[in-house]
Amino acid sequence: MENEQLEIIYGKNAVIEALTAGKREINKILISKNLHSDAKLNQIKELAQKNGVIFQFVPAEKFQQLGLGGAECSHQGVVAQISPIKYTELEDFLEQEHKHASLVILDGVEDSHNLGAIIRTCVCAGVSAIIIPSRRNVQINSIVEKTSAGAINHIPIIKVNSLVSAVQKLKNSDWWVIATEASAKDNYYSINYCDMNFALILGAEHAGVSKSLIKESDFLVKIPMLSDFNSLNVSNALSAIIFETVRQKNFKL
Repeated sequence: MENEQLEIIYGKNAVIEALTAGKREINKILISKNLHSDAKLNQIKELAQKNGVIFQFVPAEKFQQLGLGGAECSHQGVVAQISPIKYTELEDFLEQEHKHASLVILDGVEDSHNLGAIIRTCVCAGVSAIIIPSRRNVQINSIVEKTSAGAINHIPIIKVNSLVSAVQKLKNSDWWVIATEASAKDNYYSINYCDMNFALILGAEHAGVSKSLIKESDFLVKIPMLSDFNSLNVSNALSAIIFETVRQKNFKL
């Protein structure tokens, strides 16, 4: 995964304060592998678990990559990566009334520029929200924010610990789930998107949508290719499919 430009806070007391106050959205906490356990570190781990924040043990070189290698910078072996936005809770989103709405679910997208482009496309196409996993997916950072050209401020971003669980909740709330799959029988334009709430799942270019999500999906669709070079950028793939849904809805109107 690329080096990301992130807003960070560092030092044990500062991270404890951020976790306790709950006013800043924290993507992840990085803890040096060389750090010995103490009362404050234990408190950080307990607060992170309580608040559903991932913490990860990393080599000391990671702090240097973040520009925290100098002796004058007392990070104390603990850094919190801060999101520039406030994430939306899935339960809060589902409590709202939705009619013929669309969602986009991203499974393993690792490039910040791709995520920013996807957000921009979703806003232009009237997508209601985007769901990303808290692990194995790029989180919202300054690169994503910049690439989206401000679109990130116009759509709810929902972060969940389990995409499978999120999909099951959507299905229980009468959302239909559509996953992209290169070997699918149906082309993306063969589905009638007009009369349902639907969630569209896209995976990373190299891995595609995970098998667990494929299993939960109601429909599988593909983008037909005219050559053997089957590696369409995920943001371009999204554009093709999501604007077909827009075309269908406009044609129906």
